[in-house]
Amino acid sequence: MSSVVVITGAAGALGKSIVTFFLDRGATVVAVDMNANVLQTAYGSNPKVKTVAVDLTNADKTEVALKDALSSLGPANVLCNIAGGFDMGPAVHETDDAMWRRLMDMNVATLINASRAVVPGMKTAGRGKIVNVAAASAVSGIGAMGAYCASKSAVARLTESMAQELRGYGINVNAVAPSILNTPTNRAAMPDADTNKWVALEDLSAVVGFLASDYAKAVHGAVLPVVGLS
Repeated sequence: MSSVVVITGAAGALGKSIVTFFLDRGATVVAVDMNANVLQTAYGSNPKVKTVAVDLTNADKTEVALKDALSSLGPANVLCNIAGGFDMGPAVHETDDAMWRRLMDMNVATLINASRAVVPGMKTAGRGKIVNVAAASAVSGIGAMGAYCASKSAVARLTESMAQELRGYGINVNAVAPSILNTPTNRAAMPDADTNKWVALEDLSAVVGFLASDYAKAVHGAVLPVVGLS
């Protein structure tokens, strides 16, 4: 796989797994996250990884940083919008403005801003794959998760809209909708859970890799459940 892959949220557990997936297949990776030190620790010695530390909720800074990173590599073949986050919350009518903004910023603004920076190059090249991360739990509303469900539902709808807008340019836009991921954070939060039923990071990474490959060239606007046994 000789390609340039931009991966946001690259310092997180899922981001690292997806970076590894593409590196193992010969890609050059632009690894994007907020913390420069964490990125440097994870990838600084790898010549196939270009690290970009930027606040993806800031549209102007994101555009400058990603265009600068891609200036020497050419247009990205793949954009994986992995950056995001989860918070439980109170009831919808009790959720404060800060939580609404935080969840929409983490899960929606990051996607929009990264796409704004990367898609023009894909359109010029006449090809590209974009993979977003929705959530299985956001198919319908869940109590005490209103802000999260709303933000991940927005990811699904944006995926469908982008797919219709970009498929004529040779760009596929799809999303994965995972259930609980087997990460250190989730294991610590739910120590009594049966983790064998959760989705392994390498399994979700493989699905992302499929959607980013030519095997999925006929797939546009899918929001693919990846739920394991959960």
